[in-house]
Amino acid sequence: MIEAGTVSSKDQRYALWLTTLAFTLCFAVWTLFSILGIRIKDEMGLTDTELGLLMATPILTGSISRLFLGLLTDRFGGRWVFGLLMLTTSVAVFLLSLASSYPLLLLGALGVGLAGGGFIVGVAYLSSWYEQGKQGTALGIFGAGNVGAALTNFAAPFLLLAVGWQSTAQVYAAVMAAMGLSFLLFARADPGQHQRQQERITLAAQLMPLTELRVWRFSLYYFFVFGAFVALALWLPHYLMEVYHLDLATAGILAALYTIPASLFRILGGWLSDRFGARKVMYWTLIASVLCTFLLSYPPTEYQVHGIREVLSFSLQTNLVAFVLLTFVLGFFMSLGKAAVFKHIPVYYPKHVGVVGGAVGMIGGLGGFFLPLTFGMLNDVVGIWQSSFMLLFVICALALWWMHFAIRQAEKREWQAGQEVTDLPEMSSDSLLLEDWRPEDKGFWQDKGRRIATRNLWISIPNLFLAFAVWSIWSIMVVKMPQLGFTYSANQLFWLAALPALSGATLRIFYGFMVPIFGGRRWTALSTASLVLPCLWMGVALQDTSTPYLVMLILALLCGLGGGNFSSSMANISFFYPKAEKGAALGLNAGLGNLGVSAMQLIGPLAISASLFGDMGGAPLTLLDKNGASHLLWLQNAAFIWVPFIVIGALAAWFGMNDIADAKASFKEQAVVFKRSHTWIMCWLYLGTFGSFIGFAAGFPLLCGLLFPDVDPVKYAFIGPLAGALARPFGGIMSDRLGGATVTLWTFVLMALGVLAVLHFLPQDGQGGNFIGFFAAFIVLFIASGIGNGSTFRMVPLIFLTLRSRALGASGAKQAEIEGNRESAAVLGFISAIAAYGGFFIPKAYGSSISATGSVAMALYGFVLFYISCVLVTWWCYARKQATIPC
Repeated sequence: MIEAGTVSSKDQRYALWLTTLAFTLCFAVWTLFSILGIRIKDEMGLTDTELGLLMATPILTGSISRLFLGLLTDRFGGRWVFGLLMLTTSVAVFLLSLASSYPLLLLGALGVGLAGGGFIVGVAYLSSWYEQGKQGTALGIFGAGNVGAALTNFAAPFLLLAVGWQSTAQVYAAVMAAMGLSFLLFARADPGQHQRQQERITLAAQLMPLTELRVWRFSLYYFFVFGAFVALALWLPHYLMEVYHLDLATAGILAALYTIPASLFRILGGWLSDRFGARKVMYWTLIASVLCTFLLSYPPTEYQVHGIREVLSFSLQTNLVAFVLLTFVLGFFMSLGKAAVFKHIPVYYPKHVGVVGGAVGMIGGLGGFFLPLTFGMLNDVVGIWQSSFMLLFVICALALWWMHFAIRQAEKREWQAGQEVTDLPEMSSDSLLLEDWRPEDKGFWQDKGRRIATRNLWISIPNLFLAFAVWSIWSIMVVKMPQLGFTYSANQLFWLAALPALSGATLRIFYGFMVPIFGGRRWTALSTASLVLPCLWMGVALQDTSTPYLVMLILALLCGLGGGNFSSSMANISFFYPKAEKGAALGLNAGLGNLGVSAMQLIGPLAISASLFGDMGGAPLTLLDKNGASHLLWLQNAAFIWVPFIVIGALAAWFGMNDIADAKASFKEQAVVFKRSHTWIMCWLYLGTFGSFIGFAAGFPLLCGLLFPDVDPVKYAFIGPLAGALARPFGGIMSDRLGGATVTLWTFVLMALGVLAVLHFLPQDGQGGNFIGFFAAFIVLFIASGIGNGSTFRMVPLIFLTLRSRALGASGAKQAEIEGNRESAAVLGFISAIAAYGGFFIPKAYGSSISATGSVAMALYGFVLFYISCVLVTWWCYARKQATIPC
């Protein structure tokens, strides 16, 4: 942001119109599938869900790329980033025209989606040309580049009819390449580029604003005003053709009557935000949108009134004229809201427009990805075209309620403090921040600390329980899906069982560092709330056996959100307890949290056997058993059942937990643990304990069903994870008394013997094997892994506190405690991330072994060798008398 008068009006206008033209073309390319997708659907015979995925894929790339493109623009300026982005996109669009199969189309669509990332590049570039009083109007004019969607709706149908979809894509590629070259040649460096090059702020400093709640509230609003706009821009031509039986050209023109006001009136939204304040504009937007989406969501309905002499019949239906008018009004107010949201970013975050705008734009863009895909699935499952507007009504009403609640709470606090109420003020949470936290001080611990720590622990446990339940949903789903009509191979089913572990393990790498950055309370609440997304979406997808396998893979990856929560939860609890009680506290948090796996495997089969939610829960699928008898199963209930508990858990964390001021640390301060050799040693050991626990839990039901076809594994699957979870606290308690290394060493000995026992009871040479022995051996493995989980987590705080104490000496005891706790939390998060990959490798090892040799034995022999290596590492590094750090 610059001071008034430092840049000439001529230069400002030049930057504005050039950037707006570039963004208009980017948006036209970004929504290209709204028209091309219809022809591709007919040529390739795609389902509505497959079409929705194809339409939504570019939105995914454009959304996720916004955060990274925002960072690049903040650092290097918009001229080069924007120009090179358009050239890259033009290549992707051209390659799209050469695609001959659905997977290749999806791959090309990912590259096309980069065009959507141009929005945040333009915002960051343009905002640096204007002073605060004119930014709303300028960004409103720039945002009107959304009219590119209307450009596609007008022009693409005629091109499509004239030359086909491949040549249409090539025309778009040529235009985009020309614009990219023009921008590189004629755009000028923005006024703030020289200053940025001198300051060179760190990545951590750039990302710091993302810890503020205000950013994520703006993101929710933008999820609706922009995400729903993109979704409808993609969906309306198809909707109009199917509901009102219009031809492609007419549907495109009428859809443009929605996209044009949703784009051009963004200019008015910027001016109104400058004039009246963004809060009022947001209220107008959300109230009007609630009314419009409610009316649009009303399906054609016939009524019969039984009168005195006759039956009176009448019907209600939104005709085409009313539909076009309502979508016009909806688009108009959405355009105002888009400008209002982005009016605030350069004002609140003048030096972080790229990263904050990128985060807000990313969430909004993700709405454009998830919503069209969900529209298609709702059509396939619910069978009502208006279900898409029903979903938008719920989202809009939720956004309005949250905004009003947050503003009223903040105003109340500000009035009491005698402060002026600002536009969209932040909801304070200082009362939940612990400025003074000394768990090693016995007096403080007894008088105050234990009570606070216990409260946080017992709120953390059920949230972690829910995370594990969501993470392990697919372990039950894959057992029943083949019998219900989902035509997936055994290897595909193992992929579905393994992918949540893969994504959860990867997310743990990042989640483990989030507590010191965001605060434990905030991150626990936000990460728990995120579990609603896979549960709701999965509940819809599992009702239709024709849902594409690719969609199921995406849902399996999203369930990894639950797996990521473990590292942040354990890191958070480790800050609350003194070292003498960390083992028991972490054991309780992890052990009772791990019960979510067994709860899922116990409650899931019960939930799917009854219509728990009535008509709201959707229709059942029919299962035929081996005797030919049919049974109704509501597979979606395994996901839906957790939604209310997730909401309760997130609210309990937000209002009941605490953040610790001393726990604050940047990523750089935590990243020092990667230089410690003991971090990598503990990764290996924890992979052997927790990796085995989650891997066995994910793969056991399916493995059991394949090896012993006459046994229903769903009836027994929960017992192993239950035993392992209950054993974990005892592992921590035993380690507090006997030493973590000793307990860990003997745990690995027992696990190696347990795998040998499993091998002994396997079916061999056509013989049926021994299920009881097989099952008992796995119970031993679960119990041993649970004990090892507790003992390894007890070792980590002692190892890193010892390292820091040795480095700082007696005079630095207090600092050693702070640094030791900080490093321990980071290590606990990181090793739990690495260990979670066991949930992927073990099921995949089963599947690969069966595919390669016809038997699971090869994988099991590999496990034995791995456990023997863990025994040797534990003894050498921690258990022998001359060990570097006996623990």
